Amino acid sequence: MSSNDVAVPRPALPLRLLRSPVGRIVAFAVMAWLIGMGCTQAYKALGLPHGAIPFGEVTPLIELFRLLPIVLAYWLLVRFIERRHVDELAARKLVPHVLLGLVAGFVLFSLVVGCLAALGAYVVDGTNTGVPWLGLVLVLGVGAGVGEEIVSRGVLFRIVEEGLGTWISLLISAAFFGCAHIWNPHATTWSALAIALEAGLLFGLIYHVTRSLWLCMGVHAAWNVAQGPFYGIPVSGFEQKGWLASHMQGPDWLTGGEFGAEASVVALCICSTLTAVLLAVAVRRGSLVPPFWRRRAAKATA
Repeated sequence: MSSNDVAVPRPALPLRLLRSPVGRIVAFAVMAWLIGMGCTQAYKALGLPHGAIPFGEVTPLIELFRLLPIVLAYWLLVRFIERRHVDELAARKLVPHVLLGLVAGFVLFSLVVGCLAALGAYVVDGTNTGVPWLGLVLVLGVGAGVGEEIVSRGVLFRIVEEGLGTWISLLISAAFFGCAHIWNPHATTWSALAIALEAGLLFGLIYHVTRSLWLCMGVHAAWNVAQGPFYGIPVSGFEQKGWLASHMQGPDWLTGGEFGAEASVVALCICSTLTAVLLAVAVRRGSLVPPFWRRRAAKATA
């Protein structure tokens, strides 16, 4: 050590535990819960409606109260515990990445619908008027896109990847994403597995390759809005009245049954193909993160 070098003191044990992968995930959950309690009290004080609210009746204020705990907890996690800028949600990326994600998500699900229609499984009967677009977009688009992507990719995938590497992180975050949908109406073991494989792996790799939550949010939001409010297909088990009045016909393995097209082998095959392409990009870049024990072994050898 030269005379100009200054030894950096090692952080105290509690701080090291807090900044560990497990510590940060727990910290996020606790902060989201505490902020959620405060939001609940404010929600009640404003006299907003309680209980299960139909998707079409959700207002921007209601959705704000739903998302605020997750968004604020994530910002606090990154800025004050990880002590860095929230690069994955950088303002300069918002417009281009969200727009790209919206286009990609709509095209991706339209490809699924096109294949189902070609196979005779998706049939359009006409159009519907009076679709409550605002509420549906808020819940299925903004709510699911922002909330689920922050939790599943921003917190779980990103932090687990730092410790256990990309492969294990993909498996854990995909399993979590699939299990999170097992309580939805008409959900089955197969539908949860399909969600994990087609969406959990895909969104994890989208984030890994781009390091942008905005892009993940855009794809997720457009996929849901295209599926329900536009094509009239149930979204993860929730029945929808879309702009296109439609119905499915054929075996459940093809149509997805009452859960919706996300449980269809068509969606699984199309999304898995894109997942394979993104994985190939990551392998070619050499960006896949090895688990910590391999990194330590490589460092020791070097």
